[in-house]
Amino acid sequence: MPETGAPAELIVRPARGEDVAGIDSLLRTCFARPDEADLVRRLCVDGAMVLMMAAVDGATGAIVGAVAFSRMAVTVNDRAVPAVALAPLAVAPAYRRRGVGEALVQAGLERLEAERVVLCFVLGDAAYYRRFGFHEDYAANFVSPYAGEHLLALPLQGGLMPCGVRGDARHADAFAVLGGE
Repeated sequence: MPETGAPAELIVRPARGEDVAGIDSLLRTCFARPDEADLVRRLCVDGAMVLMMAAVDGATGAIVGAVAFSRMAVTVNDRAVPAVALAPLAVAPAYRRRGVGEALVQAGLERLEAERVVLCFVLGDAAYYRRFGFHEDYAANFVSPYAGEHLLALPLQGGLMPCGVRGDARHADAFAVLGGE
């Protein structure tokens, strides 16, 4: 395998039922605590999972990355807005810094755009997520227990939701176990 760039046979696709064990194992490998694996399980059980993307090494069939997008309760001017939270994003250690995470996020955002989702929020490293268009300015006017410099948002649908719009943003109940809500 080359040292940089995504694996030559990387397949990025929506997760399937047979991926559950591989994604759970990946999350437990990538994070020091089982919180993210538990979060994904709770999101699925609660019916809050909107989209889960998997990155598969085509040569080995191994799940080497995953990203979850879950339903959020977002309102602007007392009107519900279709919105999701991106979390977690995980890439197997041997595949990091090779474009796998970027491929997962980009493919997920394209699918969400096609599904008419208007906003995507993420709680994370601004330097990483800005490459996709996420910015703290979009999230700053939303009341959220996660408000602060690490809460970023990305307007989809060609920027239908302009910066400066005020509203409320509540993550799925499953996030409460990670703290914040």
